[in-house]
Amino acid sequence: MTILIDQPELGVEAGVNKLDNADNELVLDGGFVVPQTNSFGHTFRDYHVESERQQGVENFYRTNHINQTYDFVKRMRTEYGKLNKMEMGIWECCELLNDVIDESDPDLDEPQIEHLLQTAEAIRKDYPNEDWMHLTGLIHDLGKVLLHPGFGELPQWAVVGDTFPVGCAFDKSIVHHKYFEENPDYHNSDYNTKYGVYSEGCGLNNVMMSWGHDDYMYLVSKGNNTTLPPAALFIIRYHSFYALHKSGAYRHLMNEEDTENMKWLQIFNKYDLYSKSKVRIDVEKVKPYYLSLIEKYFPAKLRW
Repeated sequence: MTILIDQPELGVEAGVNKLDNADNELVLDGGFVVPQTNSFGHTFRDYHVESERQQGVENFYRTNHINQTYDFVKRMRTEYGKLNKMEMGIWECCELLNDVIDESDPDLDEPQIEHLLQTAEAIRKDYPNEDWMHLTGLIHDLGKVLLHPGFGELPQWAVVGDTFPVGCAFDKSIVHHKYFEENPDYHNSDYNTKYGVYSEGCGLNNVMMSWGHDDYMYLVSKGNNTTLPPAALFIIRYHSFYALHKSGAYRHLMNEEDTENMKWLQIFNKYDLYSKSKVRIDVEKVKPYYLSLIEKYFPAKLRW
């Protein structure tokens, strides 16, 4: 099977530092080229431009921000942390995402499996020796199976979108922040201060994040005893935490381990965001490679 996504071609081999149209493209470390526009001809992560998806994305975030409370997240982590919904392998899960489209993403309206392979292959070109990052690219969004009927068919607002801490104040850098005013935690003195229920340098591992695919895949990976390194788990859990890795918010909650892992997350984020582009990927050609990585880092069957 071949996947073709309509977008300007990335066209970069590992180690390439110069391109003919260098004035219009930004070259990242490792040679990856950042396209200037998304699938709709707009800049990436522009939540205010008038586009065919903008209103739907804003409505999504309104619902998300109203309902993602501290108590809701506790309930979801307890329920889905049981890992009793299904048993299947990693590649089976990738195939389940064929029909999933993320309504919170202003840059992409293609099935998720295409984005997984775009991300993984872009990282593989620039970091050929970091096989754990290749696999992390493939699996980072697998938690979106929460949208599938077999996992309770959760609403989009409880699965996708930017993530943020709950149990403390909602930082103003969070996209569509105004809608938090309708969240009961916004007016709760236990949760609406800078630290809330947390403390300086407590470590992000001790901070509850808004519920969604990131935290779920983190729980699945840990619960199935993956041998992926801590940096991979950090990437999986926080790759949608844009208030942190784009705006620098909530750093007062980080510890030394978080600071070290952030270096890898910031590298990864470039590929996660900007590989949503026109890329031809021969799935059958790359599948054996990713199956070998899955076998290296995960059991054959996982509890979900």
